[in-house]
Amino acid sequence: MAHIDAGKTTTTERILYYTNVSYKMGEVHDGTAVMDWMEQEQERGITITSAATACMWRYNRVNIIDTPGHVDFTAEVERSLRILDGAVALFCAVGGVEPQSEAVWRQADRYRVPRIAFVNKMDRTGADFARVVSAMKDRLGANPMPVQIPIGSEEHFAGVIDLIRMKAVTYDDTESVLGTEFTINDIPSNMIDEAYEHRERMIEILADNEEELLNKYLKEEALSQEDIIQAIRKTTLALKATPVLCGAAFKNKGVQPLLDAVVDFLPSPVDMPPVVGEDLNGESVTVEAQDEEPFSSLAFKIMTDPFVGQLTYVRVYSGALQAGSYIYNASKQKKERVGRIYKMHADKREELQEIRTGDIAAIAGLRETATGDTLCDEKHPLLLETVEFPDPVIAIAIEPKTKADEEKLDVALGKIAREDPSFTVKVDKETGQTLISGMGELHLEIIVERLSREFGLGANIGNPQVAYRETIRKRFKSEGKFVRQSGGRGQYGHVWIEVGPNEPGGGFAFKSKIVGGVIPREYVPAVEKGVREAMENGVLAGYPVVDVTVSLLDGSYHQVDSSEVAFKIAASIAFKNAARRAHPVLLEPIMSVEVVVPKEYMGDVIGSLNSRRGRIVSIESRTESESINAEVPLAEMFGYATDLRSKTQGRATFTMNFLNYNAVSEDLARDIVDKKKIRQDNDKN
Repeated sequence: MAHIDAGKTTTTERILYYTNVSYKMGEVHDGTAVMDWMEQEQERGITITSAATACMWRYNRVNIIDTPGHVDFTAEVERSLRILDGAVALFCAVGGVEPQSEAVWRQADRYRVPRIAFVNKMDRTGADFARVVSAMKDRLGANPMPVQIPIGSEEHFAGVIDLIRMKAVTYDDTESVLGTEFTINDIPSNMIDEAYEHRERMIEILADNEEELLNKYLKEEALSQEDIIQAIRKTTLALKATPVLCGAAFKNKGVQPLLDAVVDFLPSPVDMPPVVGEDLNGESVTVEAQDEEPFSSLAFKIMTDPFVGQLTYVRVYSGALQAGSYIYNASKQKKERVGRIYKMHADKREELQEIRTGDIAAIAGLRETATGDTLCDEKHPLLLETVEFPDPVIAIAIEPKTKADEEKLDVALGKIAREDPSFTVKVDKETGQTLISGMGELHLEIIVERLSREFGLGANIGNPQVAYRETIRKRFKSEGKFVRQSGGRGQYGHVWIEVGPNEPGGGFAFKSKIVGGVIPREYVPAVEKGVREAMENGVLAGYPVVDVTVSLLDGSYHQVDSSEVAFKIAASIAFKNAARRAHPVLLEPIMSVEVVVPKEYMGDVIGSLNSRRGRIVSIESRTESESINAEVPLAEMFGYATDLRSKTQGRATFTMNFLNYNAVSEDLARDIVDKKKIRQDNDKN
């Protein structure tokens, strides 16, 4: 996992070559990387979809997922971190800790994933190992613990010093060897003091966290390699420190020691704490990582294969599963038949008869299963924690080029939405337009390209639209009454609710304060449902309402005419009335933007960001360039890539992450509402 261009795919390609999975090294820039198998990935030189593979190293099977670095494909990182036991965080030796590095690090923190760091591109001009380690501490709040230091840097980078064994590992630079041959020697005399200093620091970190090692250290006993490796492993698994290694994957240096570190320091499924799930009654269930236990697994990815249909990627937590058997989807409470089981190597398949604890595989034939579903033994049903995905921030209107393709487009978009949970499709009720939403312009651009290549569908697309939200700033009590009298049974629902603001990011909170049965308990869920439905279309411009609290205070009912539908409608009326009077405000998505720009263009870039309503947060000096961090509304960032290229002669780069939602000024809100009304009128006409 890493920021864009840190070298994830290149490193994975080297791992596959050295573990004899590939007989030829693929290169990202040539479009020959095994892991970048999609046409768009090969053309653009970026990873779009997380690709799974496996290799053997020192008699251990290692499952690897190569994830994208671009923020638009953050869902791929999210789902991978949810089901993996450990991660290798890559950092560019020149760029250091970049915005997306921070984002993936926080995701790994959330899932409590042990990780090791690999400082890549040590051969690049401006490479600085010490600066990256320092940035890990300052920007990530990590506890970096170098277990290697580089021998030289930039064009003089020759290899690494292993601080555990106190040996120098140097690589043969000849083209024919491709990094397969390396020499283990004594440490160069000019680096002995530096190596001992770093080793002492490493042992101090371990002694702070490992009691056994501390006792030996205080008694000044000799520490064996095994003592140190065991201490590093325990410290890493407990998330108390992060071992840091270095290398240059493109120059084939430092990859084998990285593989050794994966085996030595990262957890196997058996090292992980037992997975805790819930049975269908909500009771806690512990899953031990044993083949003899009942089968349990999590579906983390859906992929459509042109030859075998839908493939469901699963991570097995316990038990074993045979091809051709039946499986229970506890999330959907449905039984499914397992067709074939495949071990995946990027887009290549190898058929398996059985999968066991710790395996990652793809199952063909599952019709009902979606991302995040738990698949288990029918006699021992349980639900595992699902995968949480971020909400889309940008939408565009899409329509087929011909009327005949309308149905095909719906089917194709449905398939893509099943594969990618951060992509949604909905039809605007007012205009009848199909709107597709995603994490950024690139995300939606790739999807439109996929429609053309994979499904043979041409599509017209509208201008990007920002996913605004609405909220309220004051508390307000409101009454909602729905009474309908016709021949026979009527409808009667009557509620008093209080609506108030919740903290930013707090979401929706509903509370019933009904006492004495003034509204029967069975109608309370209908009230909540009515409020939720009313929140889907806010009172300012019809955008979803977020971050509100709603309390049900009072009401009345009719013994014959009251129904769930009547209370749902009454609650909806009450919420709309309250929202209009509770000082509604429009919220817009704010992006965290980092621009890396040569010093001579810095003034122009800052001016451009200010003109886009940007707020400059910080400026960091780098070798020959400046890194500008700013917060800019997403609405102002459309077309920024072209603007930045023209202002800097194509020499600046930028990355963008979703940060939060922020209130829009009243004048701007009025402008946005007016523009939306005009757009809707045009669409109707």
